[in-house]
Amino acid sequence: MTAITLIDGEGALRSVPLAEAPAFQKPRHPLASRVAYAAAHVVPKPFADNTPGEPAEIDWDATLAFRHHVWSWGLGVADAMDTAQRNMGLDALATRELISRSAAEAATVGANLVVGVNTDHVGDESISLEQVIDAYKEQLHHAEDAGAGVVLMASRHLARAARTPDDYRRVYREVLAAAGAPVVLHWLGTAFDPALAGYFGSDDTDAAAATLLQVIEYNRDKVQGVKMSLLDADAEVSVRERLPETARMFTGDDYHYVGLIEGDERGHSDALLGAFAALAPNASAAIQALDRGDVAAYREILAPTEPLSQQVFAAPTYYYKTGVAFLSWLNGHQAAFQMVGGLHAARSIPHLSSIVELANASGALERPELAAARWHSLLTLNGVDVTAATPAASVDADTDTDADADADAQDAAAAPAADDVEVLA
Repeated sequence: MTAITLIDGEGALRSVPLAEAPAFQKPRHPLASRVAYAAAHVVPKPFADNTPGEPAEIDWDATLAFRHHVWSWGLGVADAMDTAQRNMGLDALATRELISRSAAEAATVGANLVVGVNTDHVGDESISLEQVIDAYKEQLHHAEDAGAGVVLMASRHLARAARTPDDYRRVYREVLAAAGAPVVLHWLGTAFDPALAGYFGSDDTDAAAATLLQVIEYNRDKVQGVKMSLLDADAEVSVRERLPETARMFTGDDYHYVGLIEGDERGHSDALLGAFAALAPNASAAIQALDRGDVAAYREILAPTEPLSQQVFAAPTYYYKTGVAFLSWLNGHQAAFQMVGGLHAARSIPHLSSIVELANASGALERPELAAARWHSLLTLNGVDVTAATPAASVDADTDTDADADADAQDAAAAPAADDVEVLA
């Protein structure tokens, strides 16, 4: 049995047994009991100038291969969302190209895709409500022309320009009137983006929810649902129970998704989650269990992943993207732990160590030996002697010796990068 070394905030080392990868099976039929999207990230070229303020240089092969990985597990992809580092390294030109490329790729396999539509190509300057509407429409038309479904994201420009709930109702009415098909609205909380304080016209959640529900009710034929990302399960359930029958609730709550997706006798949430980008096999297997009517298996599969997601999305929550990309690297979906805008440096080594521990415990390491090798190489790069860890008590005497484990890790780490990137079509 191979062990994996962990480190805490004081520099203390310990090792735990490396768990085997779960024997999840890809679905033979489309997932039926829940609609689920994984909000996917982008993979930059490892040799690019991935430093703060520099334009994004995307490794399109790896980025699109990751989307095929998600689709192969029966999930849809939500692209060009904040998970893709939009406004945090992914510039407007790269965002447009991402939408076009992902839509074309989805069409080749008949996969589900929605993409984010915002006003962020305008820049940081303040603009009028009329200009907000025009900016939304520009991106809306680009997304629809590319053949993608739409998530109408919360706009910083609208939050800055709006003075009353009526301003929100007006902007959404005019933008939705221009939509060629029903869209998903997005309510993003301040944990993800502090610039969105007071969205929908109030800092009071109940008052803001009332405005959101009015927008949906007044535009029933143009709204297929709403993604709520407040990290407040009670608020989500409250809105969910008041939605018209034409609209779905897509949970964006990466802290409480297990119970929200399971639901109760009054309803359930579907999913549009950044966490599912890191957990596609687990999420798929859990929903397959719901499709069979096996709620116990659903909980057994998905409940252990929630502490991992809570760690990935720990405060400051807007740096959660680092954990998503880190797990992608550990699982062999990208050759390097690099992110546009230098965001791979946004989390500490002990924080990443906790992600490793929780991923190992929850079955989120798709290729455990590779993950261990890559993690140990990162520790070594940061001056940590992985052989100095206290051995795991449960590692049997007849398992690999430390030397054998180190040799295995070195062999795995030295494997060609092309072999590490698994394309699951």
